[in-house]
Amino acid sequence: MRQRIYLDYNATTPLDKRVLNAVVKELQNEAGNPSSIHYHGQQSRHILEESRKTIADYLKVRHQEIIFTSGGTEGAFLLINGVIRKETMGHLITSDAEHSAVYQTVKQLVEDGYEATFLPAGEWGAVKPEAIKAAIRPDTKLICLMAANNETGVRTDIEGIAAIAQQTHIPFIVDAVGILGKETFTIPPGVTAAFFSGHKVHAPKGVGFYFCRQSLKLKSIMVGGSQEFNKRPGTENLAGIVGLSEAIRILSEGQSQFTRHMSHLKDKLELGILSLGDVVINGTGPRIANTTNLSFTGIDGESLIMNLDKEGLSVSHGSACTSGALEPSRVLINMGIPLKQARSAIRFSIGRTTTEAEIDEAILIVRRVVEKMRHAK
Repeated sequence: MRQRIYLDYNATTPLDKRVLNAVVKELQNEAGNPSSIHYHGQQSRHILEESRKTIADYLKVRHQEIIFTSGGTEGAFLLINGVIRKETMGHLITSDAEHSAVYQTVKQLVEDGYEATFLPAGEWGAVKPEAIKAAIRPDTKLICLMAANNETGVRTDIEGIAAIAQQTHIPFIVDAVGILGKETFTIPPGVTAAFFSGHKVHAPKGVGFYFCRQSLKLKSIMVGGSQEFNKRPGTENLAGIVGLSEAIRILSEGQSQFTRHMSHLKDKLELGILSLGDVVINGTGPRIANTTNLSFTGIDGESLIMNLDKEGLSVSHGSACTSGALEPSRVLINMGIPLKQARSAIRFSIGRTTTEAEIDEAILIVRRVVEKMRHAK
């Protein structure tokens, strides 16, 4: 049977075997609830806090500033609403190229009477600091932007925007889901909070965390138990958290090597596919190590994905949260990319386990399928 090639790591990543072993071990040993005061509960509490400390140490923050969640979407919802709903009215700044977890949350706030500015990412693919500075109003209560776009890979100048947020004393939330595991990520002083997802870094699905500085007081959006420092009620997913902690430990030991590996393979993939001709890269800004978004002139993207899939190559049209839709990517359209170009766009996202041989084969498959589709027109 032919070996399939997976180049959709921005959608999700396979579970690292070391992570799997950690999860299974915890599932086999797990007996106590971390909130219980007896022996078994306190053993589980110790494991929970050790996991929290591993993640906090990686990000160089206080362990009390790490709150476990079910993933990036929940982190976005809790942080954005937790900041903005403290106010009876107010304004927030984001971009029109954000992931649906942020974009739809802000849209809901607008429906509820809050005001928002959706700054255009443009063909560059990310909002620049000067645009943020110009959009700030006296009633601006929040800035929320992604560190790296999950569809194009274009990086946002988080450091530059964080400096503005710090000067103006405006909370700045960063969607860090797309950059964790791809490149080293440090949290500048002006970043007030950031959220992350486990399944993007070879940890289990259904677990994530957010970082929030202790100085930022959030409105409680969920009510119930007192878990996670009264910020996220509900019994913690301890096995998932242990797996996430192990995934972060692995990153702490190998991130630089992972980044170099993915960057090399991305460059090789791009060169091999661009040589076809009539192929363009979407997003002119600097991109993270593993992502390229390419449009194939005259080719329907959905048809191309299906034909590549038949040949054993898994790629995507964009975000996995919206890939079921037949409409072209909202992100690409909002960037000002023409409709035909957006419809022909394919996202290739590489992982740390991707091999050079897989990239060589992927180039051959793409070239063969595209040439066949063009010849058939």
